Amino acid sequence: MAGDDSGKFRAGQSGLIVRVPEAEHVVQAWRERLDPSARAGVPAHVTVLFPFLDDSHIDSDTCGAIGEVIGRHRSFEARFEHCGRFPGILYLAPEPDTPFRRLTEAIVDRWPEAPPFEGKFDDAVPHLTIVQGQDDAVLEEVEADLRSRLPIIARVTSVDLMVHDGTRWQQRASFTLR
Repeated sequence: MAGDDSGKFRAGQSGLIVRVPEAEHVVQAWRERLDPSARAGVPAHVTVLFPFLDDSHIDSDTCGAIGEVIGRHRSFEARFEHCGRFPGILYLAPEPDTPFRRLTEAIVDRWPEAPPFEGKFDDAVPHLTIVQGQDDAVLEEVEADLRSRLPIIARVTSVDLMVHDGTRWQQRASFTLR
């Protein structure tokens, strides 16, 4: 869920994610070792928007508006058949990725003050991070292990609001897709 400073979460940060519990048995051991967000309590997921609003700006009206935006989208199936990479990062690529992109676009349209990854990237590529901050040899080792354990098929039915409490990420709310 974090960008380049993945180990430096701060209290009050929030993000919107799609949990992928179907992937946990495949990626959990690698994520716990090599993804700081996993060690901070974030489950296997595809990020919809990070960072979102500071927790101090999220009230019942905000949650209602998130629910309204998310509720306009249909639930869907996603397949994770192959890995992708960013510098120092290994991830599983969801197919199709369009429903994830539409969720992100809808949230950003409603809250333009919260661009994906603070606007650092031109394209917010949907992905399920497994490894962060490692060299290519580590990425290759993990990818080789994962190849034989794919595909993963997930049913996406909700988006969760996660908030960092200063120590760990906690789920604050969940919003159902139609």
